[in-house]
This record gives sequence, structure tokens and C-alpha cells, in this order.
Amino acid sequence: MVPLIDVKLLEMINDPETRDQGFRILVETYQKRVYGMVRKMVIIHDDANDVVQNTFIKAFKNIHQFNHKSTLFTWIYRIAVNESLNFLEKKKKRRFFSMEDHQEVMKAYVEESPLVDGNEIQRKLQQAILKLPEKQRLVFNLRYFEEIPYEDISKMTDTSVGGLKASYHHAVKKIEEILKQE
Repeated sequence: MVPLIDVKLLEMINDPETRDQGFRILVETYQKRVYGMVRKMVIIHDDANDVVQNTFIKAFKNIHQFNHKSTLFTWIYRIAVNESLNFLEKKKKRRFFSMEDHQEVMKAYVEESPLVDGNEIQRKLQQAILKLPEKQRLVFNLRYFEEIPYEDISKMTDTSVGGLKASYHHAVKKIEEILKQE
């Protein structure tokens, strides 16, 4: 069932006279949560802003493909997940910038940036999360920080609930091991 806010937003977006206003409300409604998830994946603020902007551009261009099988939030999050993973994949493929180099840049950013909130424990947790494979990091962030139910994450990532639970479990175990070593 589609929430009432989604129905109202879709009505506005589908009406040429209120399309821009409807989309502006959609962005205002979901931007902070989408940014939070994306930032946890790509770490660097400017990169996160670029990914979020691309997410909403894709949502705007493809709103007619929204099939009402999920909420708008879930649909937008799925776009953001894909954009985050695509962004990280592009970083890997660049010859002049290996993934290991990118991991080091992100680690340094977590250590030194005044934009990364938290005490020493929070920083160590963020550094441990950075060592996870991208998909495990995504599942961990969505479940642990965003508290999104597995069923919704399943729709976002097109992964079975069982697979997500296993991925989350492995992520938690890896994080525990990493934190024990420090």
C-alpha cells in the first residue's frame, strides 16, 4: 500500500502545473535520509553530494516508471544504493586511482575531517566499516544506522532477506574482529 504522502506527491508530479513543486517537496522530504546513507557508503562529502544529486536527477527522469509496489522512499533509496555502488565501481576502474588508494583517502577523511561527527569509538567504528566489502557495508549501514527492515532492504537491493541477514551477520563479525585488533 502506498502511503498518503506518496499519493499526494505523485499527483503533484504527474500534473504539469505542479510538477516542479511536487518534485521539490519530494527532494525536501527524502534528501537528508538519502544523503546519510550515501555518505556512509562513499564517505567524502563532495562525492556524497554528487551521488545524491544524480539520484534525484534519475528519480525525476524516471518517476513514470515508479510501479507502486513499494514506497517512494524505498524506490528512491534503491536508486541511491545503485548510484553509490556505481560510483564506487567507477573509482575502482580508474587506472590512476586504485580502490586501495580510495580506501586510504576515505580512511584519512574519517580520521581528520571535522565533518565526521563522533568520539574516538565512533571514528574506529567508521574505519572498521570502511574495511567491509561494499555490499556488506551497504547492508550494515542500512540495517544498523538507518534501522530499515530487511524486507525493505530486500526491495532496495534486489537481494533475498536470507542473503541480507547473512551479509549483515558477516559484517558484524568482521567489524568485531577489526575492533578487537585495534
